[in-house]
Amino acid sequence: MNILIIEDEIKTARALARTITLVKPGAKIVGSIQSVESAVQYLSENPAPDLIFMDVQLADGLCFDIFRRVKVVSPVIFCTAYNDYAIEAFKSNGIDYILKPISAETIGPAFEKVESIRNFFQTHKEESQQLELLMNRIGENDGKKSFLVFKHNKYVIVPTESIAYFYIKNEIPTIVNFHQEEFGISSPLDEVHQLLSTKQFFRLNRQYLISFKSVLEVEHYFARKLFVKLLIPTAEKLLVAKDKVTAFLSWLEDR
Repeated sequence: MNILIIEDEIKTARALARTITLVKPGAKIVGSIQSVESAVQYLSENPAPDLIFMDVQLADGLCFDIFRRVKVVSPVIFCTAYNDYAIEAFKSNGIDYILKPISAETIGPAFEKVESIRNFFQTHKEESQQLELLMNRIGENDGKKSFLVFKHNKYVIVPTESIAYFYIKNEIPTIVNFHQEEFGISSPLDEVHQLLSTKQFFRLNRQYLISFKSVLEVEHYFARKLFVKLLIPTAEKLLVAKDKVTAFLSWLEDR
């Protein structure tokens, strides 16, 4: 069994690898990755592992960004110190959710679950195909429809379809709509991103989360980057880093 570990703490990753080989002597650790960017690159360029052990909070963001940028076909066992992300985890190929510290006693049952699921699908091919179709339909997320904001001493409902982009302004997450109105919100962009349709919104970087409808044009830029111009002006020049170019172009094309 080929196993990939995605964990930003190197000591924890090494301890997890030792525990895995103790519980599953025939297992092969094919890689140990610390960041979202590295995980996206690995999963894009290498055969899918049989199983992934994945931490939720990585060096450069939440692991759920991986699933938005690359197709993950492997089952995932989430290992984290937090229990706040369980629902999102089971929407993202999760077959188990283990709280740290990890031990042989906690991952043993997870391996048993992996084997039982694998055995079921091998003996029920027709049923598994129907289940896959069903899960794909369930996984289609239209996203949050509106945001309730407070401005000028009153509450205002901002429809999501009217939003051109979200960005960080003076350390405050801010909505900008197609009328160029701005609304400060309390939720971090990481949380906002999880609430939105991944088909309609793309996280360009830590500062900007843009709507597909707001994209006016895209140009090649220096160092294999892309320059994105929106219908609504932005304070900074929007650049797509070279390691995000493929994912961004796929997002634009996936209509």
